[in-house]
Amino acid sequence: MPNSFTPLNMDRRLAVLVRPGDQRWLDAPQAPVRRWPLEREAPESGEVTSLVEYLPGARFPEHRHPNGEEILVLSGVFSDEGGDYPAGSYLRSPAGSRHSPFSQPGCQIFVKLNQFAQGDMTTLRLEPQQFSWQTLDQGMEQAQLHTFANECSNLQRYAQAMPVPLPGQTRGEILVLEGSIALNGEPLPAGSWLRVPSFDALRLTAAESTLIFVKTQRAVDYQLS
Repeated sequence: MPNSFTPLNMDRRLAVLVRPGDQRWLDAPQAPVRRWPLEREAPESGEVTSLVEYLPGARFPEHRHPNGEEILVLSGVFSDEGGDYPAGSYLRSPAGSRHSPFSQPGCQIFVKLNQFAQGDMTTLRLEPQQFSWQTLDQGMEQAQLHTFANECSNLQRYAQAMPVPLPGQTRGEILVLEGSIALNGEPLPAGSWLRVPSFDALRLTAAESTLIFVKTQRAVDYQLS
């Protein structure tokens, strides 16, 4: 039978917007785990960005990360051999690492697989109380999670409605964790994921009591052709 798989949202020259309910959850073949792919290069390999839900008691077999794994715990408790990580935790496992993840109470996580920059061998296990929040503007705070070369992952928290400041000449993605943001006036509620080839032409506004995850890469490090 010919392979009928079609890569999902892998042309990063194109903007992608996924709202809650835009796709359906898919059962993982290895465990009582559901996955909601946002971008996917191949069925069970390659570059993947997805939302993943572990049902209570779910255990995933030991597996290796060929080019790293980045996780943000959205709800519940995510666990592996390194410990138990509650909602809000941020984890990085570099290329070649292995683990056998599980969740006793169940959890939802945001996962990026096989997308580490060359040479980035950082291991991180950060729980929310370990984040260092800095006030960047009245009503807005930022916690830097990880930087390497020209990539940056951070959290931004807004106590009032205001524009979202994003560096020029960058591409990247935003996951709305709490509250909502508006994209050129169009509201994006919690659970929305936005990936763009350039933030330069966008007008983003955060609502009051909003928390977002932002990942950026400077334009010097990629080509749009």
